[in-house]
Amino acid sequence: MEPSSVKMLVKNEIIIFGLALQFLTRLPVPISIAYTEHRFAKSVRYYPLVGVVVGSLVAIACYLASLIFPLSIAVMLSMVFSLLLTGGFHEDGLADTFDGIGGGQTAESALDIMKDSRLGTYGTLALVMMLLAKYLSLSEMPLHLVVAALVAAHGLSRLSSVIVIATSQYVRPSGTAKPVAGAIDSRGLQLSIGTGVVIVVVSSLFIPVITLSLALAGLVIGHVLMRWFVQRKIKGFSGDTLGAVQQCSEIGFYLGMLVAVS
Repeated sequence: MEPSSVKMLVKNEIIIFGLALQFLTRLPVPISIAYTEHRFAKSVRYYPLVGVVVGSLVAIACYLASLIFPLSIAVMLSMVFSLLLTGGFHEDGLADTFDGIGGGQTAESALDIMKDSRLGTYGTLALVMMLLAKYLSLSEMPLHLVVAALVAAHGLSRLSSVIVIATSQYVRPSGTAKPVAGAIDSRGLQLSIGTGVVIVVVSSLFIPVITLSLALAGLVIGHVLMRWFVQRKIKGFSGDTLGAVQQCSEIGFYLGMLVAVS
């Protein structure tokens, strides 16, 4: 391959990664983004890597806060920082999903409720319990495991969303996730899964194997349970349910680790 072709390929991939970063976070992207729908669709492959970026920043914030405050306060502050980094993007999806699935009698009514910007009872309860589960589970772990867990869980839980995109169907005629629905090809999926494998391998250097194995089992259980909860009602996925899958996978990872630690 010509050096100029390699340079263009690398530049294109950087732009695609920048689009993923822009979409999933509030982080400023210090490059000029030439948006196209094709590039946006391809950005799915970098969701796990974006998760690693977010998780690393949150882990650093937690560690620095722990130098001043008790671990419980450091965890709370890191959670606040995480919400600022992402704008509560996935948490909003979780709340909308529970409002829609809990309140809708049919797939159509469930999807209509998810589009409503108002937060209902089911969504409020899910959001509160999710945040509480994160806080309590992380607060019960040693600091070094919390730091490692944050990086791994953020990355792998976004891989969980990618797997939904690759193995299910988008159920709306249009919407935020429409451009990425069914857009990930085998190469993109391999890159995402490869990123996940690297996350697991690196995590094994900091997390005991048994603890990491239980964490991964928890993540899988969270993924499966949320997919079942959504699939039985709407027979596919929406942008909101991708956020719900990510959140439940992340919580499952923390709870699995907590089983081992306890």
